[in-house]
Amino acid sequence: MRAPERGALPLWPATTLGRAYGRVTEVVQGLTDEDFARPTRCPGMAVGPLLVHLLYDAERALAAFATPSVDEPDRDFVSYWKDFPPGADGETTFVRVVASAYERPSVGLVGHWRELSEAAVRAAAFGLVEKGKRVATQGHVLAAKDFVATLILEATVHHLDLIADLPDAPEPDPEALQVTARTLDGLFGPDAWDVIGWDTTTYVLKATGREPLDAADREMLGAHVERLPLIG
Repeated sequence: MRAPERGALPLWPATTLGRAYGRVTEVVQGLTDEDFARPTRCPGMAVGPLLVHLLYDAERALAAFATPSVDEPDRDFVSYWKDFPPGADGETTFVRVVASAYERPSVGLVGHWRELSEAAVRAAAFGLVEKGKRVATQGHVLAAKDFVATLILEATVHHLDLIADLPDAPEPDPEALQVTARTLDGLFGPDAWDVIGWDTTTYVLKATGREPLDAADREMLGAHVERLPLIG
């Protein structure tokens, strides 16, 4: 069974990023302080530390759009993730310590997240007005549109992580899910696309190791199963 056609990246990726970040805000803005200790799909990270991780991603977006580059891009929205293989996260302790510093995360942490995430979306919208804009981040140069796509993936995957123990929380933005799946398609490779029979959310969860593969999955994927997880 062939996976759904993902298509190109959105014409206005800053708008998609705004919806992706907005959905994360919807998840956390009604939580109690105790809810920030609930588990997520990220090992060792409760809701609070994972939101701190996303907060620093929004901060990185602000830094990147304030760091334009004239160099040729050396990464795109797919190849960027090859520098972050599964299990490469080394900041768990750091974000846990930062999260613990918020006495009332339902107020302070959520307010900080809203402020930075909304600023990051505005920076992306302004940055993308300039045709061909490139930004520097984490030692690489990306076209601004590709960089925004990496932010969308990060927000979408971690949105799914956040709601693991929050059954009434909203799902990620559908277009953000498509951008994420499009990125995973690029990492998986075209020779694997024809065998993927999952819906988009299941694809994201299983291709990133958030959900285990069962026997039917392994039979469907055949030799391609060795490629998973694609990112951590």
